[in-house]
Amino acid sequence: MAINHSDFTKVVHAGVEPEPRTGAIMTPIFQTSTYVQQAPGEHTGWDYSRAGNPTRDALEASFAALEGAKHGLAFSSGLAAEQAIIQILDPGDEVIVCDDVYGGTGRLFRTLYAKYNLKFHFVDMTDIDAVKKVSNSKTKMLWVETPTNPLLKVIDIRKMSHLAKELGALLVVDNTFSSPIFQSPLEFGADIVMHSTTKYIGGHSDIIGGAVMTSDDELHEKIKYVQFAAGAVPGPFEAFLLLRSIKTLAVRMEQHQKNAMAIAKFLEGHSKVESVFYPGLESHSHHEIAREQMKGFSGMVSFNLKGTYDDVVSFLQRLNVFELAESLGGVESLVNHPEKMTHASVPEPLRKELGIGPNLLRLSVGIESADDLIADLDQALNG
Repeated sequence: MAINHSDFTKVVHAGVEPEPRTGAIMTPIFQTSTYVQQAPGEHTGWDYSRAGNPTRDALEASFAALEGAKHGLAFSSGLAAEQAIIQILDPGDEVIVCDDVYGGTGRLFRTLYAKYNLKFHFVDMTDIDAVKKVSNSKTKMLWVETPTNPLLKVIDIRKMSHLAKELGALLVVDNTFSSPIFQSPLEFGADIVMHSTTKYIGGHSDIIGGAVMTSDDELHEKIKYVQFAAGAVPGPFEAFLLLRSIKTLAVRMEQHQKNAMAIAKFLEGHSKVESVFYPGLESHSHHEIAREQMKGFSGMVSFNLKGTYDDVVSFLQRLNVFELAESLGGVESLVNHPEKMTHASVPEPLRKELGIGPNLLRLSVGIESADDLIADLDQALNG
C-alpha cells in the first residue's frame, strides 16, 4: 500500500497561511497570556490565551485539515484530549471501550471517571456480537482505538459506526497509531477523532500534546467549552513545534511504514520469535480489514520472544540502535515492554486474557536505515 501523494502537499500547507503583517512563512510564536482591549469586551478576537492564541488557532486549523474535519482542538496531552471528550457525558452514561487499549486510557476511565457514575465496559471490539451484548439504552459512546495498543488488533470502524447510530451513541476513534496519513476515521462514520500528538504528529519525542477533530458543530462547541473551562491547553511554543512537525508528517510516515514492514517480515521468519503482530502482514488475523480502511500500516510492530523473562531482558540489553523507552512515533526507534511499562496499570487478569505477558515487546520503528535496524535486532536475538 502507498501513501496518497496529495498528502505530501496537504501536510505542508494544512490550515496555515503566511502571517499577514510581515509575510512570515512560519506562524509566529505569540508568547503572551493576555491581549489589550479597545474597550471592555471589545478586542481583536483574543482576550486571554487559555481561551485562544493565534499560534494555537493555526495549529487547530491544521489539525482539522489533517483529518478532513470541520473543527480541530488542541490539548496539552492526549489524555487531556480524552478527558475533554469524556466530560461531555452525563452521570449514569455508559461507554464501551476496546479491551486492548492504551494503559493510560484504561487507567483514566477505571480510576478517575468511573467514580463519577460513568460505567466503562472493556470488550473485544473485533467481535461485534460481544459489543452488542454489553450495549443498552445507557450506552452513549463507543471508544475505538485501531490499531490497538499493544497487540495491533484492527477494529472495523464502519461496523462500529453503524452500531453507534443504532444505539444513538457517539463513535470516538483514537487514531494515534495510524496518524491521519494512513487512516481517516471520519470517512467511515466516526463522530470524533482524537490523537496523542506526542506521537506521530509531533514525531520528534520533544512534545506532549493532544488533538480532537470533528465535523459536528454541536460536539465541537461542547468539547471546546471543556477546553476553555478546564484549561488543559498547549502553550504557544508547543503549538509552534507541532506546526513545524506536521509539515514532514507524510514523509516520515512513509519511512516508518517501509521500515516496519521490513522488520515485521524479518521477525516473522526468525526462529527465536514466537509470534508477530503487524497489520501489514498477510498472516495478521485482521489484515483484510486493515487493507480496507487503512492507506498504510504505520510503524508499530509487536512480537513475542521465545524463552524466559530473563531472555527478554538480555535481548533488550543487547540492543544498540533501539532504545528501551515508553512512547512511540518519534524518528528514533524505541522498544517497550508493555507488561512492565505502558500497560502495567491494566488489571492483571485482563493483561493475561489479552496476552500482554512477560515475552511481549512493542517496537516503535523509526526512520533510520532498515538494514541497520534489522542488523541490531538480529545481533540481539542471536547474542
